[in-house]
Amino acid sequence: MTAPVSVTFLGGLGEIGRNCAAIEVEGRIMLLDCGLMFPDADMLGVDLVLPDFRWLLERADDIQGCIVTHGHEDHHGALAYLLRELSFPIIGSALTLGFASNRIEEAGLMDRTELLVVKDNERRRFGPFDCEFIPVTHSVPQGFATAFHTPQGTILHTGDWKLDLTPVDGRLTDIGVMGAIAQNEGVRLLLSDSTNADQCGHSRSERSVGKVLHDLFAANVGRRIVTACFASHVHRVQQIADAAVAHDRVIATLGLSMKKNVKLAREMGLLNIPERNIMDIEDVRELDPGRVCVISTGSQGEPMSALALMASAESKWLRLDEHDTVILSSHPIPGNEMNVSKVIDGLVRLGVRVVHSGIEDVHATGHAKQEELKTLISLVRPEWFVPVHGEYRHLVAHADLARTMGVAPERVLICEDGDRVELGDKGLTRAGRVPAPYLYVDGIVGDVGHGVLRDRKVLAEEGVVVVIVTIDHDAGEVVTGPEVITRGWVHAPEAEDLLEEARKTVAEAVLVALEKGDHDIESMQRVVRRAAGKFVNDRTRRRPMIVPVVMSV
Repeated sequence: MTAPVSVTFLGGLGEIGRNCAAIEVEGRIMLLDCGLMFPDADMLGVDLVLPDFRWLLERADDIQGCIVTHGHEDHHGALAYLLRELSFPIIGSALTLGFASNRIEEAGLMDRTELLVVKDNERRRFGPFDCEFIPVTHSVPQGFATAFHTPQGTILHTGDWKLDLTPVDGRLTDIGVMGAIAQNEGVRLLLSDSTNADQCGHSRSERSVGKVLHDLFAANVGRRIVTACFASHVHRVQQIADAAVAHDRVIATLGLSMKKNVKLAREMGLLNIPERNIMDIEDVRELDPGRVCVISTGSQGEPMSALALMASAESKWLRLDEHDTVILSSHPIPGNEMNVSKVIDGLVRLGVRVVHSGIEDVHATGHAKQEELKTLISLVRPEWFVPVHGEYRHLVAHADLARTMGVAPERVLICEDGDRVELGDKGLTRAGRVPAPYLYVDGIVGDVGHGVLRDRKVLAEEGVVVVIVTIDHDAGEVVTGPEVITRGWVHAPEAEDLLEEARKTVAEAVLVALEKGDHDIESMQRVVRRAAGKFVNDRTRRRPMIVPVVMSV
């Protein structure tokens, strides 16, 4: 009997982002990505969302390392937080490790890790983990699918991928190697990216965006062009740069991450921009606008990003007006639609001509759609299948595709964050759960929970009413107050009569309670909260947060 191999899902199954899984072989753990997620609109004040690390901290001595599949922050951005607690090597392509190390260096944690570079189609052992790194095409160069050759057979994890037959760098998804593994030893378990599993057809080639960009540059002769895309999207940056060079424009980057990533990609030979066409952002204001192309961060409408500052006329570098064209060469990540819309609206108010993916084909997804996903399943012919990376509807759609392609229904498992599965002699079985709630970052890690967010939501939507009263314990009477202070419930200068009525209502309730002998602070707080809350709800049909402050003399 061979020992089972387990997979524990710590993030990325049920949301877009914070991708993180743990493969366990012979008691050792290999992390597969450790990403972050950007907060939803209802996560008030939250900066980032991370996987919950409790289970990993309990198994700290068992962690062999972390394989990062590619250079997007939703796959490596949480490493800078986990390395504060643990120390382990990070494995990935040269560019992926270059991007991942940026945040780790900023946190001063490089001494807690070792960066191990692996190359296309390299097969390498890390402790009990026999790993094969298979090239895949995505919207960032040098992404990998990973084949884990385990005692229970091969587990193939696709990473984020697509079938692009004409990629910008010529590096194809190596379905030949995946097919060879399926043919020779078989794929026991397939874990496949589900982001576009509910979208029909094939994804467009990244190269197709280049022609659209060239046409847009030709149509905007004499105007300054500002383009915005992900700082990690080196292929998109290359195509923007190609269009700019072809139309005799100089290129300036705007945004710290864009500047860093462009510099790194050029040093590694992954980005080809002639030196004569590169210029510092400080110097482009003096140039003829028709000779300038700015490549900026902020394509997702992030507050305080370079593009958001330009849209609000607060950028220290550029003032945009009716002589400028902004090209948003991206598509909003689910949850970011409102932020992107606000930025577009701000730009239009300034008179800027805005081009986005709803107007022109200035973006191509980096994730496989249904026909590509079906092609992979038919090629790999997995014995067991678990869809990963996506919201729940994406996982369900991908599971349906697998059944359509002949995977036995009982061998398709839909898992969620926290689920743990075991691959054993008799197949894949569920093996319980581990903690996997959201870990919120608001300044520091872990000081914000669901209770805090719930309070913030009440404060944002309904406001707060603070009622202050001082009582004399011995005499059983009110000394001062009640004083009613409000923010976000009613505007005090315009509601004096209402506030006076509230004061009288609370005072009466307090006096009745004192007459009954309820003199302790906790009892009086309950009385004040109940009286104020009922009054507020009866009179205004609102439910602000009621904060009773009872003092005793």
